[in-house]
Amino acid sequence: MNRYTHTSIFALIFTFIIFSKAHSQGYRIEATIKGIRDSSLVLGHFSRSNAQFVPKDTAKADANGKMVFEGKTPLPGGLYVILFPGNRRWIEVVYSGKETNFSMESDTVDAINQTKFTGSKENELFYDYQRELRKGSVQLEQLSKDKSPEAKAKMKSIQDSFAAYRTKMLKDNADSFTVKLLKMSADPDIPAAPKLANGKTDSIWVFNYYKAHYWDNFDFADARIANTPFIEPKMERYFKNLVVQTPDSLIKDADYMVKKVSANKEIKNWLVYYITNQYENPKTVGTEAVWVHMATKYYLSGEMDIAAETKKRVAEKVNTMKDLLVNKTFPALTLTDPTGKKVSVQTIQGNYTILFFFAPTCGHCKEASPQLKAFYDKNKANGVKVMTISTEHNMEEWKSFIKTYHLEEMTNGFDALQQIDFNRKFDVVTTPTIYVLDKNKKIIARKMPVEQLDDFLNYYQNKMARKL
Repeated sequence: MNRYTHTSIFALIFTFIIFSKAHSQGYRIEATIKGIRDSSLVLGHFSRSNAQFVPKDTAKADANGKMVFEGKTPLPGGLYVILFPGNRRWIEVVYSGKETNFSMESDTVDAINQTKFTGSKENELFYDYQRELRKGSVQLEQLSKDKSPEAKAKMKSIQDSFAAYRTKMLKDNADSFTVKLLKMSADPDIPAAPKLANGKTDSIWVFNYYKAHYWDNFDFADARIANTPFIEPKMERYFKNLVVQTPDSLIKDADYMVKKVSANKEIKNWLVYYITNQYENPKTVGTEAVWVHMATKYYLSGEMDIAAETKKRVAEKVNTMKDLLVNKTFPALTLTDPTGKKVSVQTIQGNYTILFFFAPTCGHCKEASPQLKAFYDKNKANGVKVMTISTEHNMEEWKSFIKTYHLEEMTNGFDALQQIDFNRKFDVVTTPTIYVLDKNKKIIARKMPVEQLDDFLNYYQNKMARKL
């Protein structure tokens, strides 16, 4: 009897401990917002950028604007917002994951100055900082209209005062999540740069320092930073502005960044996807090699988990693209011309060869053909050749297209045996698709819009001339 009672009490205590632990891992955020009444509001966090919002809870405001967001399941840490009806205005809330029960009061008219928190040191810091920043900004805006030396001196004093406040605030609260957020949102501080022999600032040193310290304030091991709006815009800026837009440089930095964020699986998965997606159809000529590298190293290797069918499609695309990258020699392609003779890409004699893959029934191809003809007429005297290649197999439509758009002077090819899969063999996913080859049939541009051919050719010729 005693053993049974003792065991039951132990079980009750154990159950209570589990319940208490589960309850403590939940959350309760009480908010009273003046100007809101009898409306539903949404609590959610950012996800890598301010364009991505993940809703986590909803609450109904009563007639006095009071609402409670509450749940037993833990909320992930991050920068949250309480989204007002209409989804156009919101109040930001720092949720560290440690302060799980707090309250706030705010006002729809002036959220920054009127928002007050109880039970959340993080949000007190966050809004004190916002108020100090706004106060200085208002003062600077007013003084900017005054061009006098006194006004300039006051502006400098305000800037110095805020800088001192910020430095002290960050130092005194270094362990807070709010400080992490503020640091992530800012650029790295750059010390005084060395001078060149001519007395000018060494701008290369400044650039290298900035790039080397660009990620200093990001703790990628902290899972909470994925739920903020900073990572994606910072990553976009890094790859577009701080990395040379050549395959070798991009691949080197891509691998560097994947390794750097690897402590956070969620961010690593996103980053691999983000980089891979950016360079599947890139804006910069020749950088498709980055996609091939990412797909091969991270997806086909098994490092990233993907479905078997997806992996198969990726492997097929890699197999297609690896031989069609810029600086690769274009694969052998032999077709039939309108007279029935064999024509080959490799036997075309010219300083440059434009390959125009088209479908006779394609509306965009019909729009592009007059531009292609104009480009050819302008550049043919300089050794520019054009070969048009039909991806469809109706010979009458093909011949009619050539005649209609006056392409007879060009080399025109047709797959008379209907044996070529242009998508799989030459990555012709859409038409028209254009490749630009040099005199050795090396690919110098791919998927080039017809309207950009002239500018690209001028750019490339000037680039080659500078190398001589």
